[in-house]
Amino acid sequence: MTTVNPHKPESKNVSPTKLDPPGPGERNDSAAPESKPQTQRELTPLANRVLIIGLDGATFDILNPMMEAGRMPNLAELIRTGTAGILESTKPPITPAAWTTFMTGKGPGRHGIVDFEKYDVRNNQLSFNSTYEIREKTIWEILSEKGLRVGSINVPMTYPPRKVNGFMISGFETPSTETEFTYPPKLKHAILQRWPHYNYSSDWQRKVLGGDELFQRNLRYIEQSFQQGYELVEYCGERFGWDVMMIMYKLVDNLQHKAWKYLDPKTSGRHPRRAEMSARCFTSLDKSIGDLIRYARENEAMIIVMSDHGHGSLDGKAQPNALLEQWGYLKIKSRTIQAKRRARKIIDRLLGRTTKRFEANLGIEHELALDWSQTKACVMHAGMYGFLYLSLKDRQPGGLIDPEDYDRVREDLQRQFLSVTCQNREGETIQVFPEVHKAEELYNCRREDQPWLPDLLLVPNPGLAVVRKIRGHQAVRWSSRHRLEGTHRVEGILAVNGPNVRSGGTTHASIADIAPTLLAAIGLRVPADMEGQVQTELFSQKLVVEYEPPQTIETAEHKEVYSDEEKEALTRRLTDLGYLE
Repeated sequence: MTTVNPHKPESKNVSPTKLDPPGPGERNDSAAPESKPQTQRELTPLANRVLIIGLDGATFDILNPMMEAGRMPNLAELIRTGTAGILESTKPPITPAAWTTFMTGKGPGRHGIVDFEKYDVRNNQLSFNSTYEIREKTIWEILSEKGLRVGSINVPMTYPPRKVNGFMISGFETPSTETEFTYPPKLKHAILQRWPHYNYSSDWQRKVLGGDELFQRNLRYIEQSFQQGYELVEYCGERFGWDVMMIMYKLVDNLQHKAWKYLDPKTSGRHPRRAEMSARCFTSLDKSIGDLIRYARENEAMIIVMSDHGHGSLDGKAQPNALLEQWGYLKIKSRTIQAKRRARKIIDRLLGRTTKRFEANLGIEHELALDWSQTKACVMHAGMYGFLYLSLKDRQPGGLIDPEDYDRVREDLQRQFLSVTCQNREGETIQVFPEVHKAEELYNCRREDQPWLPDLLLVPNPGLAVVRKIRGHQAVRWSSRHRLEGTHRVEGILAVNGPNVRSGGTTHASIADIAPTLLAAIGLRVPADMEGQVQTELFSQKLVVEYEPPQTIETAEHKEVYSDEEKEALTRRLTDLGYLE
């Protein structure tokens, strides 16, 4: 690993801001952030405080070359003097499922989130997920109930923000700053006053003749978000106090989606100018990481750097609905209607408007002109993987398949998808879907307890992303090398450093392991039903691990979180990253 400059990064010259009188969740004193937490811990802690740095989509495939080139000395030193390794994501390796697993210590079959969208089999409708759909307690709630102070900044699946003992600034799925995106609510005013341009836009601009100037402007926006993240940590940490705080850098993922061919060592040499511009963006990220490391050490905090999933090239898009049509399970009304819908969508996008995905009874009708009276199976939504639902009598309106035929039809489809092969761009024969899971088997749960789960979960070959659209008749639409972008991989990153953390160690963990490990490290008992395992090998001292009865949360029906206008804002944002295809 790269040798780094031992000097601490310089402190930011941030002008002090006069704080409002303490409100809900705020400290009633002006104590400096380095004052020791006063909460009584249940067990002997190995960490007094924990600062978590989330790098959405980060992968060692990019970070290692950056560190070896001396572009990320702060991260390199953190890894060299701590313990680091691969952090396995969820299946699917997508932002909402993975970060919710991090927050709960439980998989999607327990917490209820598999994608940005959810399909309700009872009324045949798609909608967006929110905090109301999370069926398990998060670490923010568990820690709050134990009397510890928490802070969450920009973590996905935290909108609308829940009440905590501290503060919460909601994440990527927040429609805009016009909504109530903070707890306590008055923090919103303070943020917008101090950072007037604070927003939730990914702001990746495209113009036909934009060239390097527009590309650099996009990168500059991302770099500014890195610095703003550190400033939010320092500002909110001092204002509210903290025992566990997290800052999430979502735009690391966006950068890799858009600039993968400039970042990947296998392709970056073909684009030296933009490769250098993109690499500088990671140097800016490392500068903010250095500031956060300094801040954590001033507060005697353990540092966790982690990603929700990894990243790699998007080589092509798998089209399971095209296969279902060929096999007779799915019926398009007519190719003419399908072509008209596609043309309308292209025109709307060129004119900067988004057609109403949720106007009809089902959002997928925006993509496919389906004849529901003859469609027995369909991938209703796709988040890297495909979520396939059967049309089952007595479950969906107008269901077609008899319940006694359910297992047979599902197993027939499972075998058919596993048998699909194609030639990749190197001429090699590959399985398009090397894994096809029954959701209840993958997630170790009962279907009757989780009716929202897909009947089959289609896992594509690495480098492919599943889409629900149908373009042509091929199982895979290969991407142009000229327009190569990025997509997700299962292998994320983990680096831990601080008091009582092993130096020079390696690890290989699951993202579900972070919540129980954090609770044990900070001196609390671990809920016995957490699916993740405490990673005791991270520490140089003996970690005391004890368990307590499972935590429960009451869930109830709720009104629609997003207005039509907010749904369209989210649609644009997610479509831009390829999540709603």
